[in-house]
Amino acid sequence: MTFRTRIILAATAAAIFAALVAAIGAYVSSSNSLASSVDSTLRNAAAKAPTSGTTHALQRALETAGVTVQIVLKDGTPIVYGHLPVTNATTAVADGASPFFTDVTVKGTQLREYDSEIKIQLLQPPPFPPIIENATLQLATPLTGVNSQLGTLTWALVIIAVTSVVLAVILGWVIARAALRPLNNLITSVEELADTTDVSRRLDARGVDELGRLRRAFNRLLEALERSRESQRQLVLDAAHELRTPLTSLRTNLEVVRRVEELPPTDRAVLVSDVLTQMEELTQLVGDLAELTRGDHAVSEPSHFRLDELVEDAVELAASHGRPRGVQFESSLEESWVHAHRDRVMRAVGNLLDNALKWSPDGGLVEVTSARGKVTVRDHGPGIKPEDLPHVFDRFYRAPSARGLPGSGLGLAIVAQVAHDEGGSVQVTNAPDGGTLFELQLPTVPAPAGIAADD
Repeated sequence: MTFRTRIILAATAAAIFAALVAAIGAYVSSSNSLASSVDSTLRNAAAKAPTSGTTHALQRALETAGVTVQIVLKDGTPIVYGHLPVTNATTAVADGASPFFTDVTVKGTQLREYDSEIKIQLLQPPPFPPIIENATLQLATPLTGVNSQLGTLTWALVIIAVTSVVLAVILGWVIARAALRPLNNLITSVEELADTTDVSRRLDARGVDELGRLRRAFNRLLEALERSRESQRQLVLDAAHELRTPLTSLRTNLEVVRRVEELPPTDRAVLVSDVLTQMEELTQLVGDLAELTRGDHAVSEPSHFRLDELVEDAVELAASHGRPRGVQFESSLEESWVHAHRDRVMRAVGNLLDNALKWSPDGGLVEVTSARGKVTVRDHGPGIKPEDLPHVFDRFYRAPSARGLPGSGLGLAIVAQVAHDEGGSVQVTNAPDGGTLFELQLPTVPAPAGIAADD
């Protein structure tokens, strides 16, 4: 079912509901008005009935008002017979019960009846005087005219309701067509963008209505897609540039391998060592690229773990790498719990330690602290030049002083991405007395239930 059809159906349903409510209201109001008019006629006729006189005089006086008359004694005997039914409620009125209205059918004709109390004179043979006795006065009038008017009204209301529904369908179609024209234009523009994949185009962002907001939202989406595509393009270009150097060196060394038997044993060992180093660089570069492109689509699930224990493991591994150069790692760790991807946080902390090891002088010291979800790594190297600080976490960025050192320029970019994906942050500053200070902050969580904190 199309959106236009739903609008038409909704308008039709609303029109049907409104027409039914209006028709029922008009019918009920008219019915009550007509019934009230009939009741008022009967009540006025009863009020004008003579309070004394013979029954025949009373009958003649009431029949001139155009109503059917019947007078019933307390025992239920009609003394003026009008073919109206006599019930217990009727005789109870003669004993003082309240007057009442009721609908009766006599010889196939529906009548409106009003029963009220009246005093009548019963004549006796001379010389006895007349007897005054309470009786029930039954007055009735046909409802034929009322029913005829209600029938005419019913047909008129049905015609009005059907006309309203037809008009609602027509107007709903016209309104839906006019209202959906801007939406159709928007859909056409979006379909053209999908066919051409030209994310540089923008939609007309004018308008303060919902469609204007939708167009502006699409424009923001297109801007994000354009930035993402540009970032991917730049990543491919940078990766191709970074891969070119080790691949060129590896190709050169492999060409030398063709004449390896002509080389002395020392040169052969150097050649093999160079090839292995280049392969290791390529492996690390590919791993770094995979980490960057994976982003927050991690394979593993996040979990609760102690950050200080993870840092301790990472420091032990980095210390083994620093022993050949005499670089020592000094750590101060306090218990703190985080909820994150352990493998990615391990990679980020390891990259910070590797960076500190790379820039530390032989025999230098790397200070590592972990407390309240913050990991601080401080080396005593040359520090970072002010003009290089804003670009430290950029992909493939390498300061001029670092271009002679091994590395792909992706390690710190991975640290920044992990920090962002895990809801944390990372920043770098130069220490006042020399060296560089990195601070990786992750959101902390309470220790799991049943695990007591260390004293």
